[in-house]
Amino acid sequence: MTTLTLPTEQRNPTGFREALSYEWIKFRSVRSTVWTTAATAVLPLLGAVFVAATGSLQPDDTVLGGSLTLSVVAQMLAAVVGALVISGEYSSGTIRTTFAAVPRRSTVFAAKATLVAAVMYALALLSCSAAYLVGGAMLPAGRYAQGDPLPALFGIAASFAVAAVLGLAVGTLVRHSAGAVTTVIGVLLLPSLLGPLFGNAERWIAGLSPTAALEKLTQTSDATADTVGSLGPWPSLLLVTACTTAITFAALFLLRRRDA
Repeated sequence: MTTLTLPTEQRNPTGFREALSYEWIKFRSVRSTVWTTAATAVLPLLGAVFVAATGSLQPDDTVLGGSLTLSVVAQMLAAVVGALVISGEYSSGTIRTTFAAVPRRSTVFAAKATLVAAVMYALALLSCSAAYLVGGAMLPAGRYAQGDPLPALFGIAASFAVAAVLGLAVGTLVRHSAGAVTTVIGVLLLPSLLGPLFGNAERWIAGLSPTAALEKLTQTSDATADTVGSLGPWPSLLLVTACTTAITFAALFLLRRRDA
C-alpha cells in the first residue's frame, strides 16, 4: 500500500485571514512596535500644540502645514514600525515559528503588509486630522492661510501607509532590526539630499521619498523644489507608491528564496 505524503503547505493550509489574525496578535504583544506606533500617533498632535503655542510658523505657511510640522518624524516612525514587524522576528528567531504556522511565505508577507498599512493609515488619518483641528483652534484666526485639508489628509494618511510597507520591505531585505531601522531612515532622507546632484532629473529623484510626498501634501512652506522635487503632491505620492511596490516585490521574491 502506497502512502501519499502531501507537501507541508497542503497538510497545513492556513489562509490569509488566519495569518492576519496571527500578525495582529504579535503586533500588539511586542512592546517595541506598540510604543513606536503610539509615538507615531502622538507626535503630530504634540507638534501642532508646540507650533501654535510658540507661534513659530513662517508668514507664508499654512495652518495645515504648521500643524503637521512633526508629521515627517511621525512618518519615519511609521516606517520603523514596518521594519520592526519582520526584522524583530528574524533577530529573535521567531520567524521560524511563524513560517511553521503559516508555510506560505507570501501569505505571511501579505498579512504583515496589510496590517501595517491599515494600522498606519487609520492612525495617521485620525492623528493628523486632530492635529490640524487643534492647530486651527490655537492659532490666531486670519493670520495664516488654512490650506486645503481635503483631500490632502487622505493622501497624508496614505503616505504613512506607504512608508510602513517600505519599512517592511527593507526589514525583509536586511533581516536585522538595527540595520533595517537605519536603512529605512536613510531611504526616506537620501532622495531629498541627493536630488540637487542630478540636474534636470532632480524633480524625480527628490520626489522619490514618502517624506517628500508628505511635505507637499501638508502644503508646508518648506516643501520647495530644491528639497522635495517639483512634482505635484499627488503625482509624487503615485511615484513613491510605484517605487515602494517595486521594492516590496523584490523583498517578497528574496523572502521566498532565502532560508529563514
